[in-house]
Amino acid sequence: MKASSVFNLLIAVGISFCASFIGSVATFSGDSFGWYDSLKKPVFTPPGWLFGPVWTLLYLMMGIAAFLVWQKGLTKSRVRIALAFFIVQLAFNAAWSVIFFGFHSAGWALFDIVFLWLAILATIVSFWGVNKFAAVLLLPYIGWVSFAAILNTGFYWLNR
Repeated sequence: MKASSVFNLLIAVGISFCASFIGSVATFSGDSFGWYDSLKKPVFTPPGWLFGPVWTLLYLMMGIAAFLVWQKGLTKSRVRIALAFFIVQLAFNAAWSVIFFGFHSAGWALFDIVFLWLAILATIVSFWGVNKFAAVLLLPYIGWVSFAAILNTGFYWLNR
């Protein structure tokens, strides 16, 4: 792989992890854990230690997927559109943690996660038209966010 490609890969992965960083700041600031611990949780809530490794792998896969699309050339409109969808879904992704943990709002987070899911789906569809493997790399992400939406719904209903 050329040095420029390695640099672009690092940029794409770095951009993905920026959303993770924003989410982490919201998650680990203030009394987020005290608030979270006080919530009634759905019986299928995974243990807390699982979220870090899963999200790390998902952000890595998202970055690689974006890189694969980017490598097809920014001069192509379908590449630019696909990467625009990617950025939009990253914004909804980062916003979810801020809303849920920062603002302690399972209801508004549920609203956000619906738009996140739709943005991920649009990203997958647009990536498919550019690089099928990049689209496939996002399938575990939409699967996890689907589960997270169900979990978020449980938090909302149990804590109204």
